[in-house]
Amino acid sequence: MSELAPASVRRLRSLAISDAGFVFDPRTGHSYSANATALCALDALKRDVPSSEIAALLRERFAADDVEVEHDLAEFIRALGEHGLVQSDPGGGSNGSGGN
Repeated sequence: MSELAPASVRRLRSLAISDAGFVFDPRTGHSYSANATALCALDALKRDVPSSEIAALLRERFAADDVEVEHDLAEFIRALGEHGLVQSDPGGGSNGSGGN
């Protein structure tokens, strides 16, 4: 699974996200709704956590199997990309430092 480009992490950090799952993009004015799994993934993505660690967190927190989590996380990141919220980092992505 590819990691996010640094600009994507900054973009995600600009989103307003409520605990109830309301996600607002102040740049475009678009709003989205997110379930508990998506909120957990978004929080980790905003902190620049590598996707392998996000998958492990989701497996633990939601008692899901490896294949399901890997597939669903990849699909979620793809959907974020379709909405212009993220892009993959062709250079390999996050180093797990949590920086940016």
